[in-house]
Amino acid sequence: MSALSFELRLLMRSRPMAAALLLLLLLSSLAVWSGLHEVARQRQTIARVGPLNEQDVAAVARTHADSPNGGDVAYYTFYTTADPPSDAAFLAIGMRDVAPYVLRVRALGLQAQLYDGETFNPELALAGRFDFAFVLIYLAPLFVIALLHDVLSGERQAGRLRMLLALPHGARAWRRRVLLRCVLVFACLALPACAGMVAASTGVAVAGIVLATTAAYIAFWTGISLLVATRGWRSVANATTLMGAWAVLTLVLPALANVMLTRAVPVHQGVDLMMAQRQAVHGAWEIPREETMRRFFAGHPEWRDTAPLPSRFHWKWYFAFHQVGDESVAAQARDYRAGLDARQAWSDRLGWLLPGVGAQAILHRLAATDLPAQLAYQDRIAAFHRRIREFYYPYLFRDRPFRQADYARRPVYDARPAAAAYPAGGIAALCALSVLVFAWGIARLGRLRAA
Repeated sequence: MSALSFELRLLMRSRPMAAALLLLLLLSSLAVWSGLHEVARQRQTIARVGPLNEQDVAAVARTHADSPNGGDVAYYTFYTTADPPSDAAFLAIGMRDVAPYVLRVRALGLQAQLYDGETFNPELALAGRFDFAFVLIYLAPLFVIALLHDVLSGERQAGRLRMLLALPHGARAWRRRVLLRCVLVFACLALPACAGMVAASTGVAVAGIVLATTAAYIAFWTGISLLVATRGWRSVANATTLMGAWAVLTLVLPALANVMLTRAVPVHQGVDLMMAQRQAVHGAWEIPREETMRRFFAGHPEWRDTAPLPSRFHWKWYFAFHQVGDESVAAQARDYRAGLDARQAWSDRLGWLLPGVGAQAILHRLAATDLPAQLAYQDRIAAFHRRIREFYYPYLFRDRPFRQADYARRPVYDARPAAAAYPAGGIAALCALSVLVFAWGIARLGRLRAA
């Protein structure tokens, strides 16, 4: 019997350790299944909304078969935009749990539509989604602690430690025992993740980085556990210290850093932009129409030579002041985006020091479910909204009739999953920190044998 198989049989004979590994396997499997189920639900929602929107467009076409200038059509016609989940989104749901992944827009002001998404209960969203990222970041360290906190103190309290240290190749045996437990924890996480990635047709590069991130995070907590376990304390003291380290590194420090970041980089809510834009739009009814058109033509001179406004209501004035309302909050929108980008940059830097934050950021970036992915979706909506406006403007400003055949020429949104981004800096920082801490712990274990 090889030494490795002997260690494995010895480990499996311990019912608490075997039960812990089985529980971790079940939790990670449940998290992967939950993520796949949520992603499938979102895809079904996206597939269902498209045909429903086309039914609404068909109703508009029946009601406004021939419009003198397309104003009625532009006002009543909605366009569906969607942000399909990536093939790795099931691993880390991220902001897709609270941010809209389907948004209907029309040719009116964009800012009021971007942040007029679905409402949700913030208390229900506070706990987050039970996915693979949650199991890895918050639960896996607890299992590493459970398996390694008494790797030395248990033998010392049983009176066998000195005898085991006196055996030949003692250091190699201890390293083998530690590495075996570390590999088993990794396997309990990696096997369900690999099964999920195969089912979701996740790319090989993304799968490799996910497994490397998982291994690095497990190695970090293995090193922390060894640094504490080699102090010569009792098992209870080791467990208490490691639980405190887990609470500080995964809960306390990230929460404090988030509070400090929120105060250092204040950012208004997106609903503030929506309210400011709506106030500008509503205020347009109280000012001369010529003033509104002057502001519009300043930013869109290509329509300056159109016919003057008639005395009665005209749709081109209505859509012009919606666009002027968007442009009036453009500076606020840029400041809002700059604030979000600054927070994201500091969060990425925080991940270089806190491995939990770093690993979570890597998984969310690979899954395209983080803040940059959500902002990229908003950018795609803004570009599509511009296409919508440019499609209707010739009808509105040239008084061109909108015929039934023109419905087929409407812009179509190209809904594609966001491409995965590879945060090279975050991956390198996490791997470097994990290797450093793991090597330190292994070195402490070797010096214990030499002593």
